[in-house]
Amino acid sequence: MGDAAEDRREAHELPEGDVVRILLEQHARIRDLFDHVKQAEGEHKKDAFDELRQLLAVHETAEEMVVRPATAKAGAKDVADARNAEEQEANEVLAELEKLDVGSADFDQQLAGFEKAVDEHAEAEENDEFPVLLRECSEDERRGMGTKVLSVEKMAPTHPHPSTAGKPAAQWAVGPVASIIDRTRDALSKVTS
Repeated sequence: MGDAAEDRREAHELPEGDVVRILLEQHARIRDLFDHVKQAEGEHKKDAFDELRQLLAVHETAEEMVVRPATAKAGAKDVADARNAEEQEANEVLAELEKLDVGSADFDQQLAGFEKAVDEHAEAEENDEFPVLLRECSEDERRGMGTKVLSVEKMAPTHPHPSTAGKPAAQWAVGPVASIIDRTRDALSKVTS
């Protein structure tokens, strides 16, 4: 199981704005949010899960649109393809979790398995993908990717969309429209809650 504190330590060894630093910081936040969801109850649990779901959705979309092409271009297409496949599977599980009552035993059971899969995916990125980016991309290139990742996240869908997950071309084609729908849905749910 990954460790949020270790992710933060590794992140702070990299320059501000470096894509690997940004992603490591997000991995730490994702791990924190899993803990928060598991410990919370009632409306707090739903809010924590909503925050986790949104962070995972925008994080994975940005990785697929910005990071995976760079990884493939750096000579590690197999690594990029494997991470995209994992993200597609995770997106399907996240969509199922989103349909469940956060107070149910079924939710807790599925969340536990999902957390393990997300952690294994993050570890694979940290061990197999990030070293490629650090080795093959200049600091300026990684900062440029960091800027792009943050920009994509501002426009990315906030809910899982399994039909486009793991497919960067589909993310570029459908993502902006899905984002508008998701963000409208999020805003309306806050008003009606």
